Amino acid sequence: MDFNHWHDWVHLLLRWGHFLAGIMWIGTSLYFVWMDSSFEPLAEPKKGIDGELWMVHGGNFYHVEKRRFGAGEMPKNLHWFKWEATLTWITGFVLLVWVYYLTNGAYLIDPRISSVTPTQASLIGLGVLVGGWIFYDGLYRSPLSKYSWINIFTLIFLGGVAYGLTHLLSGRAAYIHIGALFGTMMVLNVWVHILPNQQKIIDASMQGIDPDYELGIKAKRRSMHNSYMTLPVLFIMISNHFPSTFSHKYNFVILLLMIALGAFLRHFMITLKKWPLVLASGLLLVLFVMTKPQTINAAFMEREISFAKDIQPILSSRCLRCHSSNPSDEEFTEAPMGVKFEQPESIKMMAHKIFERVYVQQDMPLQNKTGMTEEERMLMAAWIKKGAATDN
Repeated sequence: MDFNHWHDWVHLLLRWGHFLAGIMWIGTSLYFVWMDSSFEPLAEPKKGIDGELWMVHGGNFYHVEKRRFGAGEMPKNLHWFKWEATLTWITGFVLLVWVYYLTNGAYLIDPRISSVTPTQASLIGLGVLVGGWIFYDGLYRSPLSKYSWINIFTLIFLGGVAYGLTHLLSGRAAYIHIGALFGTMMVLNVWVHILPNQQKIIDASMQGIDPDYELGIKAKRRSMHNSYMTLPVLFIMISNHFPSTFSHKYNFVILLLMIALGAFLRHFMITLKKWPLVLASGLLLVLFVMTKPQTINAAFMEREISFAKDIQPILSSRCLRCHSSNPSDEEFTEAPMGVKFEQPESIKMMAHKIFERVYVQQDMPLQNKTGMTEEERMLMAAWIKKGAATDN
C-alpha cells in the first residue's frame, strides 16, 4: 500500500472527526451559555427554581427550568455533556501529531525564522501545552483569583507564549499550538474542575445532604473561561487558510488581536452590550490595515518582463517540484490542492493566488525549500500586476 495515500486518508478522517466533535462541543457550550443568561423569573416563585425558559424548535415547544436540588432530590436520569470535549481534544492532539510532528517539520518549522530542528520544535510545542496549563490552572487556583485584574497576568503570559512560538516555529505552527493550548485548557477545565464540582453536588444530594452550590459557582467560572476561548479557537482552526495572518511580519500581534476580537464578540453575544462590538469593529479595522500588501518596487513595474524568459524559469526551478503532475518533493506525491503550473493557462488562472502566496505572504515555496530569492518574488509580483501575460 502506498504510504502517502494511507497517510492522507488518516489525515482526512482525523480532521473530519475533529471538526465533528468540535461542532458538538462548541455548539453545546454556546447553547448552554445562551440558555443560562436567558432564564426569566417565574410568575409565581417555587422552591428551588431560579428561572424558566420557553423555547420552540422543530414544531415542538419546550419548557426548561433552572433549579437547585436539595438533599435527596436528585432525579434518576441526569444527562451529562462531557465526551464531546474529550473527543475534540483527542482528535485534535492526534491531528497535531500527524500533521506537524510526523511530517519531518514540513509545516512545523521555518528556516527563515529559527534553526530549531523538527524534534526540538515538537518538544517545544508539547512543553507549551503542559506548561501553559500548569501556569493557567495555578494562577486561577491562587488567592489572586478573587481579583478581576488577574486576567492581566493571563494576557501577559499569552503574549509571551505567542511571541516566543512565532520566533521559533513556523507562523502556521505557532498559531495552531496556541489553539492547542486553549483546547487543552478547556478540556482540563471540564475534567479537573467543572465535572468534579458537579459530581460533588450530585453526591451530596443523593447522600441526603444539602449541596454546597459554591462548587457550582466555581465550575461556572471555568465554564465561562471556556466560553471566551471558543471564538479564538475557531479562528485558529481555520487560520492555516489565511497566510495573511500567520505569515505576517508581526504575526504574533495579529494573533493576539484576533484573540481579543473573538473574546469581545463572545462578550457581546453573552451580554448584548454594544461596547464590545464597537471595540471588535475597531480591532477588525486595525487588522485590515495591518495586513495590507506592501507596494511593489517601481523599478520592477517599469521593467519589460517576459513570461518565457523571466517567469517560466522561476516557476520551473522554484515551484514545479511540488506543483506538477509528478512532484519530486519528498512530502508530496500529488500537487498540493491540485494546483499545477505546467501549462500557461493554469498559471494565468492562478496568478492572483501566486501573488498572494509568493509575494504578499512569502510562505511559498513551503519553507522556501527551493530557495526563491527576493528579486524573483518581486519580479513575479510585477509580472502579475502588469496583467500576467503568458504570450511573450
